Amino acid sequence: MAEIVKLRNVNKIYGTNHVVKDLNLDVYEGEFLTLLGSSGCGKTTTLRMIAGFEEPTSGTIQVENEDIHNKEPFERDVNTVFQSYALFPHMTIYDNVAYGLKMKKVKKAEIKERVTEMIDLVQLGGFEKRYPSQLSGGQKQRVAIARALINKPKVLLLDEPLGALDLKLRKQMQLELKRLQKKLNITFIYVTHDQEEALTMSDRICIMNEGVMQQIGTPSEIYESPQTRFVATFIGETNLFDGSVTDTTEDKLHIQIEPGDFNVPKDDFKKGDMLVISVRPERMLYSETPVEGFNLEGIVKEQIYVGSILKTVVRLSNGNEVKIERLAGQELPKGGRVYLYWKDGDAKLIKSYDNIFAQAVENIVLQ
Repeated sequence: MAEIVKLRNVNKIYGTNHVVKDLNLDVYEGEFLTLLGSSGCGKTTTLRMIAGFEEPTSGTIQVENEDIHNKEPFERDVNTVFQSYALFPHMTIYDNVAYGLKMKKVKKAEIKERVTEMIDLVQLGGFEKRYPSQLSGGQKQRVAIARALINKPKVLLLDEPLGALDLKLRKQMQLELKRLQKKLNITFIYVTHDQEEALTMSDRICIMNEGVMQQIGTPSEIYESPQTRFVATFIGETNLFDGSVTDTTEDKLHIQIEPGDFNVPKDDFKKGDMLVISVRPERMLYSETPVEGFNLEGIVKEQIYVGSILKTVVRLSNGNEVKIERLAGQELPKGGRVYLYWKDGDAKLIKSYDNIFAQAVENIVLQ
């Protein structure tokens, strides 16, 4: 699959604030890529640099192998959809959608044909003569998307376009946007802080934190195999255990944590390494009797009903809490003491930054 957008060593600095740090990113033709992260992580700044509303402090940005550094926003083959819709209130829906084509002096017959086609595509047929004030939030967003798509951009940039909508409408629009993207086969670069939205819509997700790309991959790769502590906690819920490798055998690592110890299949770690173990609540298992290879016991603290999901909170001997999730109707711990464990492969081992720091200090001392 060909790359349509390339960012190479892109940095953005405002005074002393380093907003985007050495970002390298390839976006492929026809994919739905989401930039995901909390407020201030650099995702919107990255989008604005691609759009041309901000210039990178250093690095290059290319669209279809062409450097766009010296191009004005209107000269770039990208269009942007904002959360605020940015519709012209004095224009009808037809005129709002047709605006870009009129500026390009496209013939009236072609404008009518393309506008009608685009309005039908976003399921707003019959609304042509209405004004933005006569539309709901979801309908306004569809008009904004139609106005952006009618210019047939190579890339559509979407900056939290569903953020102003209520939950039910937002979920409907998520599916609608995904349908449009697949139908038109246009590359979407989408910015959001909503992890569920990213998992629902994306072909790939790029997770950012403090200007750094933490991980990029498919939704299942991001959820099932987080590469950093931040990714493990940002996407969904998880149980984290800080530990160290105390022994290794031919096929197992023996890991020690404060409230107990356990064995996991051998991975790219050695004796003495510090690491973080991530186990999703739905993968956490329990027993009323000790389990071979595990020494993790706790007391059932509470059980929480959340619609189709039932949660159990287990307090470990060191005071930390572990969550267990089951679908409604499945068996949960009845109370009292339980022993926690998991199947091979359900615990994801993440290299601890403490380990990296300790090695750096050791290298300094040795020198």
